[in-house]
Amino acid sequence: MEDLKDKTALVTGASTGIGAAVAIAFAARGMRLAVHYNSSADAANQVVETIRAAGGTAFAVKADVRDTAAIRACVKETSAQLGRIDVLVNNAGSLVKRVPIAEFDDALFDEVMHINARSVLAFCREVVPLMRTQGGGNIINVTSVAARTGGGPAAYLYAGSKGFVSTATHGLAKELVGDRIRVNAVAPGVIQTPFQDRFSTPAMLENFRASIPMGRIGEPEECVGAFLYLASEQLSGYVTGQVIEVNGGQYMP
Repeated sequence: MEDLKDKTALVTGASTGIGAAVAIAFAARGMRLAVHYNSSADAANQVVETIRAAGGTAFAVKADVRDTAAIRACVKETSAQLGRIDVLVNNAGSLVKRVPIAEFDDALFDEVMHINARSVLAFCREVVPLMRTQGGGNIINVTSVAARTGGGPAAYLYAGSKGFVSTATHGLAKELVGDRIRVNAVAPGVIQTPFQDRFSTPAMLENFRASIPMGRIGEPEECVGAFLYLASEQLSGYVTGQVIEVNGGQYMP
């Protein structure tokens, strides 16, 4: 993956979990990183320090992905700090909360869709003109196995928002291919991250585990290979509009 050396990446939601693992893996291949976070400043700074301690280049950038102006400022700061954006990883997301349909309200819909769906388009809207100017780029969206299965208990809204991301990935890939911008997605299954700690009970996790042919919950580091593959022009230069499933066999399309 020598082609990744000296390239730049903005990874959203990179303070913990899969985003942090991806940022550290990118930096280990010589990429320069913008580590995005919203509320987890200490964790984001720890990711930055981990990268710098290994000889890499990284900085932390804050933005609430529900706020379009904050997204615009985040991209502007990243471009100013790194000079260009070769790879955008749209990883930021949240289930927010599990709510039975009888208790669903409009405010929850707006929050989940803004965090998981609208933010992806908003980051793309800001980054694509920069990539066009520099002659190309690479966008990797993060969807979920929930987009295929409908999600766990009372997670239909999260699942729907991730279904949007998967479908939008196909549409963006077709729109941007002429600009030498590839657009793909990674769909993690059940991964042991703070996301699961917050939204899933031990009983839920055991039920998820039982549905996985590999018989275990995945780790964030087990997802990074898909991101490295998609980020590398040498390895995946003829790949666009695809969703790579990383789920231990839980779902096999």
